[in-house]
Amino acid sequence: MYFAALLARTEDGWEASDTELDDVETLSDLADLAREASPDEDTVFVLIEQEDAWFGLVRVDGEEDPRIFVSDAAAAARSAYGELLLTDELLGREPGADDGPDLDALDLDGTEDGESEEESDEDEETAAAAGAVPHGPVGDGGILDDLGVGEKELRALDPNEALAEIAEALGASEVLETVR
Repeated sequence: MYFAALLARTEDGWEASDTELDDVETLSDLADLAREASPDEDTVFVLIEQEDAWFGLVRVDGEEDPRIFVSDAAAAARSAYGELLLTDELLGREPGADDGPDLDALDLDGTEDGESEEESDEDEETAAAAGAVPHGPVGDGGILDDLGVGEKELRALDPNEALAEIAEALGASEVLETVR
């Protein structure tokens, strides 16, 4: 089960709204959705959680690039919403790098002369390691530093309680609960 909400800081405090992510296809779409929630270019957070598995935060401050934190990249990679957040840059990959081999460049005629089975296994392991998504947190651990939640605290949060604890630290727990 997923939960997604926008939390926007305004001059009157925090405002929360639940949000539907079905039409969001990219991180840019998600950032645009967040910017629409705050016409004054105030800080907006997109809060996403998958029960018992992972949570993610996207922070949008005006026109700046979004800042992202994901509590467990491997768990998020198995989720359509998590895939929005796990950009090549966030995972330390070369932008536009493929997760798999370039099938057009492979010679699959069955005559791979000179290649031993052992070399082939090593190549597959190297390719798998290059595309692997790490277990554990990735992204900007300092995403909430200026709001009173340090990186160590953020990384230690339980995915089931994380969004509630973050909202409480921000003084936004009541407004977040109204959209839950």
